[in-house]
Amino acid sequence: MGVSDTSRPPADETRHGVGYTLDDGVAVIELRRPSAGNALDASSRAGLIAAVRRARGDGDRVRAVLLTGEGRHFCVGQDLKEHARALESAPASAFAIVRDEYNPLVEELCALPQPVVAAVEGACVGAGLGLALCADLRVAGAGARFSTAFTGIGLAADSGLSRALAQAVGPSRAAALMLLGDRFDAEAAQRWGLVHSVVPDGDAAVEGLALAKRLAVGPTAAYAEVKSLLRADGAPLPVVLEREAVAQERLGTTEDHRAAVRAFLEGRQPSFNGR
Repeated sequence: MGVSDTSRPPADETRHGVGYTLDDGVAVIELRRPSAGNALDASSRAGLIAAVRRARGDGDRVRAVLLTGEGRHFCVGQDLKEHARALESAPASAFAIVRDEYNPLVEELCALPQPVVAAVEGACVGAGLGLALCADLRVAGAGARFSTAFTGIGLAADSGLSRALAQAVGPSRAAALMLLGDRFDAEAAQRWGLVHSVVPDGDAAVEGLALAKRLAVGPTAAYAEVKSLLRADGAPLPVVLEREAVAQERLGTTEDHRAAVRAFLEGRQPSFNGR
């Protein structure tokens, strides 16, 4: 079940099989190839990167992002029918899409300063799993199933999956998941820290939207700094400590911080405007 069923406002726009909605500070980016399991073909890849760039271009109007898929599945990965045609017609350039399309998409999605929530139903495999791991938080339906899938067709990984998976579950488990390609369910994904919460099937988009709305009214300037700090994974401790100090100094000058301190001292809940 996608966000499209009940919660999409009239201002929705669909391009290349990808929907983009901005409402109450939440940009909803929805894959819309349900009959193909939201497989990533040339059109949907173009639509995704356009939607991510639009979210960045909408600036302060976007305070959180929800990434989801229409229908039964989040994303089954690369459209293998399209890939098979490319292998037949232009084998020398069949993998140019990795550098030309997947890499820019992943880089821009990961670079968004706003919190990104992925709502996952059904299959989330291959490049689909890579996209989900670009999000900061993931909500999964109880029946969601995950797999790296690449070695099953004689490939390694793309869409940043090798790095993101190792960071999420550790190098040993990531190696097993990538080498063996075994499926794992939502319960295992939550146990390993891959998903934030597991909800009844069909509720992932609704719960994901609620989580995105909660984030959208939060201290978004602080969220952006948190995201930046978390990307410093593997940096030496002195570097991390200095980055934290710089972030705190920046945030200390914001309206959000000063207003929140006043609210705390006055015994009331703070409100945040992202400035």
